[in-house]
Amino acid sequence: MLHFRLYVITGEEYHPNRPLLDVMREALEGGADFIQLRDKTSTKREILEKARMLRDLTRRYNVPLIINDHVDIALAVDADGVHLGQDDLPLKEARKIIGDKIIGISTHSIEQARKAQEEGADYIGVGPIFPTQTKKHAKPVTLSYLREVVKEISIPFVPIGGIKLHNVDEVLDAGARSVCVVSEVVGSSDVKGVCEAFVNKIKAREKHDANG
Repeated sequence: MLHFRLYVITGEEYHPNRPLLDVMREALEGGADFIQLRDKTSTKREILEKARMLRDLTRRYNVPLIINDHVDIALAVDADGVHLGQDDLPLKEARKIIGDKIIGISTHSIEQARKAQEEGADYIGVGPIFPTQTKKHAKPVTLSYLREVVKEISIPFVPIGGIKLHNVDEVLDAGARSVCVVSEVVGSSDVKGVCEAFVNKIKAREKHDANG
């Protein structure tokens, strides 16, 4: 079963003057242990080229690379898997194409979470927890949905959406032991330091859990 603490998604709009690879390298050095390429604006050819570069980078750090939306690009660069939204290719169809690679599914309700688990998702995204600039029109699911997932869902899950260093403790209090972050990491002037701070908070909570 997958295990990760800090899932970082690319967001080049948050670092317009810095190269993608530089930012993601800093994230990996800071402890990011799951990387997703998400690009809603570039051409498919451009996304493919970014995916190739990130595939090389993540291999050096032995960290999984997930491609958002594009099953074909994930296969072309031998990424570790794909992440699909509720309006993307259905999980069952994606599984036929991608085989035993990782498939993550975005969920916004416990019903969607149950369905993803039943259909064989390897993990689910849970969110958006808080209001987020990444998806401005998405209504937050709040911590109440996260608590439902903690109680009921047995596959790995990761909360996403508006998670910052100042509110991550609320997410951990609700039972999460991993978080997915975009702007707080990639938009930072200290990408490595912010990643280290997130990982340290999660590790501290794990240690607390272990000590009962």
